[in-house]
Amino acid sequence: MAEKYDQSMEAFDDSPGRFRSVQNTERFSGASGLLFEQAMAQTRMAICLTDPNQEDDPIVFCNRAFRELTGYDEDEIVGHNCRFLQGPDSDPETVARLRKAVENREVTVVELLNYRKDGTAFWNALHVGPIYDDDDNLKYLFGSQWDVTDVHAARADERHAKMMARELSHRVKNMFSVISAIVNMAGRDRGQEEMADWITSRIQALGRAYETTLDEASSGSIGVGQMMRAVLGPYDGGGENISYRGEPVKLDTNIVSMLGLTLHELATNAIKYGALSTDHGKVTIEWEAEDGELAIDWREDGGPAVTEPPEGKGSGSNIVRRLLAAAEGTIRYDWRPQGLHVCVRVPLDD
Repeated sequence: MAEKYDQSMEAFDDSPGRFRSVQNTERFSGASGLLFEQAMAQTRMAICLTDPNQEDDPIVFCNRAFRELTGYDEDEIVGHNCRFLQGPDSDPETVARLRKAVENREVTVVELLNYRKDGTAFWNALHVGPIYDDDDNLKYLFGSQWDVTDVHAARADERHAKMMARELSHRVKNMFSVISAIVNMAGRDRGQEEMADWITSRIQALGRAYETTLDEASSGSIGVGQMMRAVLGPYDGGGENISYRGEPVKLDTNIVSMLGLTLHELATNAIKYGALSTDHGKVTIEWEAEDGELAIDWREDGGPAVTEPPEGKGSGSNIVRRLLAAAEGTIRYDWRPQGLHVCVRVPLDD
């Protein structure tokens, strides 16, 4: 699930002390820089960046929400590995799973019992993902933290399930909105508007994959059909160009991100070059669960003749392949004259 946030953090660099305080407005110039500083300072989402190219992967940036969540001062955070938040009851298996994801440069989300400076414990929904530069070099690891202690408590009472789903929906929408804003501001400040738009469209696709399905997500699974319609809705003119056929299949929430981005890439390519670039083009999506796998077939008809792009072109396709490979999934493209045919296979969690 290791999406590359190419240039999404281009506004950050390696200058010493660059990340030491959100008050250091010299990192950016002009109105975009001021807006970025305000967004980082005011968002309630705790955010930090670590530098995996330094020994022991130390934190090099944290915002005010991170300091308030953990109770530590900035000079007690910057320069240290995130493990200082772990304590006696932090689950070793979860820690190992997180460590493995970091080593494999994968995007991952775990819930881990962490400890504040005063020793009080809290459940931390930790999201970690890699950030690459234009040359495909790993630059930083992005981490966001949510205090979900109340969510854990509410799980003991079924009556609170819908309330927590609504709260999670609000938080997810806020997270994707904040990240999109940061990417856009950083891109404008560095003259990378096109790249910022490219990244933001994918962040928004991820948001749609979860946004309308959080009632289901609270139980740990999401319906594949509902997820597909949410992700592809903006690309289906009047609801007549994309058809869906498949049995009810529940997905583990970890798979939703990968499939949401995969569908986004296929849809944007179809709009630019394929069936959705014409008024009469059609896309048919069929899926079924068989032999422990989810099989998805994407077929385009009625558009212009398509040909396979030159090797190495299409960063979106490369991202999709990496995401699916991280989950032991596969994608196969069949460039038929009458329209593209794509087969996606991902393992289903028992």
